[in-house]
Amino acid sequence: MTPPTPLDRRSLVLAALSTVVEWYDFTLFLYMATVLSRVFFAGSLWGGDAVLTALLGFAVAYLMRPIGAVAFGHLGDRRGRRTTLLASMALMSAAMLATACLPTAAQAGSLAGVLLLGLRCVMGFAVGGEYTGVVAYLLEGARADRRGFVTSMAAATSEIGGLLAAGAAALTVSLMPPDLLDAWGWRLPFLLGAALAGAILLARAAMAESPEFAANRQAGTLPERPLRHVLSRHRAGVLRGFAISALGSITYYVGITYVPVYLTATGRLGEAEALQLATVAALAVIVVTPFVGLLSDRVGRRPVLVGLAVLAAAMPWPLFRLLAGASPHGAMAGAVLLAMLAGGVSAVGAVATAEQVPAQARLSGLALGATSATALFGGLTPWLAQVLTTRTAAPAAPGVMIALVALCVLPVLWRLPEARR
Repeated sequence: MTPPTPLDRRSLVLAALSTVVEWYDFTLFLYMATVLSRVFFAGSLWGGDAVLTALLGFAVAYLMRPIGAVAFGHLGDRRGRRTTLLASMALMSAAMLATACLPTAAQAGSLAGVLLLGLRCVMGFAVGGEYTGVVAYLLEGARADRRGFVTSMAAATSEIGGLLAAGAAALTVSLMPPDLLDAWGWRLPFLLGAALAGAILLARAAMAESPEFAANRQAGTLPERPLRHVLSRHRAGVLRGFAISALGSITYYVGITYVPVYLTATGRLGEAEALQLATVAALAVIVVTPFVGLLSDRVGRRPVLVGLAVLAAAMPWPLFRLLAGASPHGAMAGAVLLAMLAGGVSAVGAVATAEQVPAQARLSGLALGATSATALFGGLTPWLAQVLTTRTAAPAAPGVMIALVALCVLPVLWRLPEARR
């Protein structure tokens, strides 16, 4: 089969930018967790710790990601990447708009929290097909010698979404009086997310299909049952993708998005100050991500991943102790270094996980491997980190969690087959 022609730059840029909206919408819940805990989870149904309830809701929604990834993965492996990306963004737009219109606990009692968690599950289902679809699309549409750099754009632009979420949350919390914030101000960042998602949905209509998928469809090599194909022929690749994504997920969700909750819940900083710090950390990720992607094109995926895993085993424990010291400069340094580590793993992890399974069933393989790991090591870990921090009074407990996962996946990364070419 003749090697497919790479996609035009417009389609690649549009696909990469679409993850801005995806990650804005999904991580906004975590950045607004302390506010939403007051607005939605006040009442006897939810027990005592409203912040823990909000974080558990984030984790439950994450468990929907593998289900969504399997559903959208089958659609994408049979009907095309473009179809998947349009469907997932349409669902996310609707869920985000509905979230902005929800009644609060003061208006609807415990039902408000139930509705919020239900919409979070819908959004988790949609995100399950979104990120893996974008990663596969960028990988399959890039030049062979630039796949690491181009695919890392999914991680970089997703962090732009995280930056926008942190910035929108910080501005909303900083500028609004507490009573107005809890009454209606919390809706504003969600309305912005719904508008951005709708705009991206319209723009995606002009995207071309992935050339590698189109070539396989024309050649008649697409499997009738992609999930069965992956399980029967590519189990090792799925397990390698799981390991890579486990490291990327825990460094990102504990090392970046959980940090403002950690600083606020432990009384180190106020809500506004913690969110401002998270905004600076997100900028650091955006800067480091493309350079790590380029490095993986130059020296290979395996050595970069091994080096980052070693750093992930050594750095988080002292960095969380630095955060716990509550000195403004120390907290800033700890948050930025944790963010740069997570950004590096996400950059090379995006291309490395997608390369573990061939194009014929790539989305289904990512669903079983990468997305399942993200559900476990991304969605559950902020909640678990909060439980460990509050119940053990050990400020470095989240760092120990990251280090343990890094040590467990290091042997897998050491034996990782190089797929750079």
